[in-house]
Amino acid sequence: MQISFRRWAVGLAAATLSAFTVVPSGPAEAKQPPVDVQLLSITDLHGYLKPQSDAANGTVKDAQGNTIVVGGAPYIATHLKNLRAGHRNSITFSTGDNFSGWPNEVSFHMDEPTIEFLNSIGVQFSAVGNHELDLSMEFLRDHMERGGCFSTIDVDSCFTDSSGRRFHGADFPFLSANITPKGSTKPILPPYVIKYVEAGRGHKRIPIGFINLTTPTTVEGSTSYQPGLDNLPMLETANKYAAELKRRGVEAIIANVHEGGTAGDVFDRCNTNPTGPVFDFARQVTPDIDAIVTGHWHALFNCTVPDPAGNPRPVVEAANHGRLISEINLKIDPKTRDVIRSATVSVNHPVTRDVTPDPAAAKMVDYWLARSDQTYARPIGKISGDITRARAADGESTLGNLIADAEYADSQRTEGGKADLALVATAPLKGSNSLRGDLRFAKGSNPADADGTVLFGEARAVYGYANPVLTVSLSGQQIDQALEQQWQTQADGTVKFTPFAVSANVRYSYDARKPVGERVDPAGVLINGATLDPSRTYRVAGLAYTFIGGDGFTAFTGFTDPVRGSRDYEAFRSYFADGRTVAPPALDRVTAAG
Repeated sequence: MQISFRRWAVGLAAATLSAFTVVPSGPAEAKQPPVDVQLLSITDLHGYLKPQSDAANGTVKDAQGNTIVVGGAPYIATHLKNLRAGHRNSITFSTGDNFSGWPNEVSFHMDEPTIEFLNSIGVQFSAVGNHELDLSMEFLRDHMERGGCFSTIDVDSCFTDSSGRRFHGADFPFLSANITPKGSTKPILPPYVIKYVEAGRGHKRIPIGFINLTTPTTVEGSTSYQPGLDNLPMLETANKYAAELKRRGVEAIIANVHEGGTAGDVFDRCNTNPTGPVFDFARQVTPDIDAIVTGHWHALFNCTVPDPAGNPRPVVEAANHGRLISEINLKIDPKTRDVIRSATVSVNHPVTRDVTPDPAAAKMVDYWLARSDQTYARPIGKISGDITRARAADGESTLGNLIADAEYADSQRTEGGKADLALVATAPLKGSNSLRGDLRFAKGSNPADADGTVLFGEARAVYGYANPVLTVSLSGQQIDQALEQQWQTQADGTVKFTPFAVSANVRYSYDARKPVGERVDPAGVLINGATLDPSRTYRVAGLAYTFIGGDGFTAFTGFTDPVRGSRDYEAFRSYFADGRTVAPPALDRVTAAG
């Protein structure tokens, strides 16, 4: 399906003949044909290079409800080549969340395989998505964009890619107009990029400005939590830079926005009531912007939304994980250098697998899959016994205690961290559980394994979902309240027990016979041997997901002075540094009375 904006350009030619004929005084000036420009975009790839077989990641629905199998780097590459054929002016870009995904083949290798692929398909720029900041701005800018290495080359970063060369970073820039240093209004990355297209003989090249924006939920998001950054509002920021581009003589302007909405579940349609932040943005942002490309919500739609002047403009989103490619075809007046809105056409293309997969991309995927098996098998440490999620009657588990110790240790290594204690939600009230598996002493099926050996991939499978460890300030009263929230009365009157694990320097007791909310006596909570003081401020380590309420615990609301440490699985892996043997922690931190 194509959405065309021809609304008023036909039907006038034979409508108004007058009683007399006007004879031109000289030859009519020949009108120059419009300039064609093709925009191709993907969004929220998240490193899904391997073709996926499940419905959520490997299919889309057409207007008839038919399931179409889609996705995979080799097919994205082929479809892009086919779409570009015959187009003199074609610009390919991303709307963010390119990496920080979950497939082992990319996440085991610091998401470098994704950059290799994006380079290979000719991506010219990308908006910064929230997940581009899952590690740090420095990581994005210095490593992913510029190719700077850290730690051990080819083990921790700067891996050898499928061509045999060392990782060199992106061949394109990352852009965001509304991510700034804390307390500043100046963007930390370039806010826009200007691309020039050929206008034909006798005409100068035509500039097209692309303003790039990042969802305002980024700096306080659970994985992208960045205490040192700020988000500016998208609407005012877009208007500001559109005006700046106009002053620079740029008339054709596109907003590349990592923020989304919902408009149905058909890949190339738009329902009658599209909703969400990006549609609010589309209805209000300056008419100087001619088209809006979106992401973040993993939605799939091809919409037309009138701008504040009542003129139609496309708003598109290409789902996620490489399932769709959005195409917007602009026609630009070579004289005014502005987009002819009535002639703009947009379409979402499914990345079907009925085409020949690109051989180079297929080779790339196979290389990283094989490399993933090697990385999985790398030993990182040893254990002297099983460390599992199995909970004792008081709620403790050896894995929960170990994770609390790992997060506590991470805070001690973090500048500005130095937590007094660590808390881990081992059975969250809602959302995902970061404790995902068990560490067994007996060797597994991997040939590299041995009794007591912990492999890189085993540790990764046990704990974490790329969430940062934060150290925050909480009052003793809030800590006591959090411990009380381990018991929640359900709608049917039963009480659900959702225990926290605590670091080894904490001891406390509870009495489950008492009413909910009165089961932990602060006088019985000891931190480093000292009684919990409800009026004192403590530094507490835990996951950002927990502190911002993702786990469902409200006691942490209003925490202050957050300092970001390592990501969860990196903190866990660091606990096995130098190949030391870790013993299952004793279950002696919590005492259940009665």
